[in-house]
Amino acid sequence: MQIDEREEVQGEINLVPMIDAIFSILAFFIISSVSLIRSEGLPVNLPSAKTTESQKVAQINVTIQADGKVFLNKQPVQVNSLPSAVTKLIPNNQQGMVIINADEKVSHGVVVAVMDQLRQVKGAGLAIAAKKK
Repeated sequence: MQIDEREEVQGEINLVPMIDAIFSILAFFIISSVSLIRSEGLPVNLPSAKTTESQKVAQINVTIQADGKVFLNKQPVQVNSLPSAVTKLIPNNQQGMVIINADEKVSHGVVVAVMDQLRQVKGAGLAIAAKKK
């Protein structure tokens, strides 16, 4: 009497297509999250520290028009009064980011004078705004 012995077939799960699909999804999320971050300014004078804590950063806009007029958050201001006005906008013991939006026709000296005044403000980081080509 002969018993029909059938070979047991082991089921296999092929992981390669699953790994490819997960890698594709991961790559999609990485690329899409990088494109969501808009960094149109050139960082200047950013503080560095060995230990950091995440904080809300006050964003302050300083605009210099082609004729040399200076505005702080869309309000006209004198260059000499910038440090006191910006200090009022930055909460105590916090950081603020001052973004300088200068027209390309503005004299370099005016921009340097504004930056010199803003560097006197404690806790203020500077960035110069630029548009992408």
